[in-house]
Amino acid sequence: MAENIQDAVTELVAYALKTGLIEHEDIIYAVNCVIRELRLDTYEGDEAAVSDCAQKISDKELGDGTWLEKTLKVMDDYACANGICESDSVVYRDLFDTRLMGVLTPRPSEVIRRFRQLYREDPQKATDFYYVFARDTDYIRRYRISKDLKWVTQTPYGDLDITINLSKPEKDPKAIAAARNAKQSGYPKCQLCRENEGYAGRVDHPARENHRVIPVTIQNSQWGFQYSPYVYYNEHCIVFNSQHIPMKIEHGTFCKLFDFVKQFPHYFVGSNADLPIVGGSILSHDHFQGGHYEFAMAKAPVTRKFAVKGFEDVKAGIVKWPMSVIRLSGPDTARIIALADVVLTKWRSYTDEAVFIFAETDGTPHNTITPIARKRGKDYELDLVLRNNITTTEHPLGVFHPHAQLHHIKKENIGLIEVMGLAVLPARLKEEMATLKKAILDGTDIRSDPEIEKHADWVETFSKKYDHIDAGNIDKILQDEIGEVFMHVLEDAGVYKQTQEGQRAFDRFTQTLA
Repeated sequence: MAENIQDAVTELVAYALKTGLIEHEDIIYAVNCVIRELRLDTYEGDEAAVSDCAQKISDKELGDGTWLEKTLKVMDDYACANGICESDSVVYRDLFDTRLMGVLTPRPSEVIRRFRQLYREDPQKATDFYYVFARDTDYIRRYRISKDLKWVTQTPYGDLDITINLSKPEKDPKAIAAARNAKQSGYPKCQLCRENEGYAGRVDHPARENHRVIPVTIQNSQWGFQYSPYVYYNEHCIVFNSQHIPMKIEHGTFCKLFDFVKQFPHYFVGSNADLPIVGGSILSHDHFQGGHYEFAMAKAPVTRKFAVKGFEDVKAGIVKWPMSVIRLSGPDTARIIALADVVLTKWRSYTDEAVFIFAETDGTPHNTITPIARKRGKDYELDLVLRNNITTTEHPLGVFHPHAQLHHIKKENIGLIEVMGLAVLPARLKEEMATLKKAILDGTDIRSDPEIEKHADWVETFSKKYDHIDAGNIDKILQDEIGEVFMHVLEDAGVYKQTQEGQRAFDRFTQTLA
């Protein structure tokens, strides 16, 4: 690997050649673009040096991103040491190395043309190409995502995916101060707007020079298709309205979800709910999330079927899941959508005081739905997750939200991804679990350590379940117990509880649909 900046230039351009971001005829041009960003006047190599270097990059280095990571580090170090970066921090390094990758990334029209050529052959070929492209441009930083801690926990509802998210870089104090003092900009309006494509970024907004968006038409309107830079699951994609308009769950939402699934039948797609607490982190911009992955909720069976008068041709049932899910399925999406409209309309205005479900209080609406669409064989499916965002003095963050005794693990909102069975847990848990592990093995007082005292009641409770806890089993125990906490998080978020009373109340609601 590179020992100096000249070697690093060779290696970066070689990487672009190897991945197909550039062709052989582009080498000199690409080199000059890179040295311009590095404020260098000369390049000591040549085309042959770049070509030879490209041949030496192994498939492993290419696949896991380690070649690119090491090369960019040399360049970031150089930029920080020579005043090109305003400060030596992850924020400024990201802004700089994204600019470097941007000069090597093909223009949007080229990427769109290639995507559409492949789409005509097979939609999956097109998404395969685009996903690899998003990784190769470093828009998806593989070497960071590989640091995420991931495991699976078996539960009565199926295997839940657990992730401790370490791939989002934390801002250092200087960057935070700079962002606070910077002139506020309304461009782009948010991180989902189309105007992010090619944007240089700022301390309070990520650089996107290496980002390319695929235009798609959904229900005769223009949308964008891209991948999430954090990739919480395989081919985690985002489908966003070309207009900066707020999210809304309505008839048109169901139509759009199925329109996307028909264009990309190997992908599922879903929408966050449209109310605070139970919605996503960006409610101001209409968007969906999807991907090439089967979550535990999608695998969960229907436990109780029911029929709705006038919709006997649509299969309907309650899913075995900690949250409250109605699954509709059949070959005709128009019929599924028509029944979904009935469910949504009824749920918006539905109150059942016996189980503390209120459609509204003081004019504030509480009921909404998180919908997820997919194709299964010849049939289409639409999962409708019933949500309610009411708060009380006892539960100020939400009655149907993780309760206080679970906040030591998960306090954040339960959005679409969590609803489907993937826990996205805060980065703090990595260090806290390491400290907790040592305290348990050493037999020290957990309550005396400010970092982990919040976990003390939890440890006391689960320790009783095991004959012994030692160095050989503690990692598995902690993972399983975190997974169980997430299961209870989902149960808290369910409007109908997993009790006889709760399930009878669920049945009362489905009976009103007839």
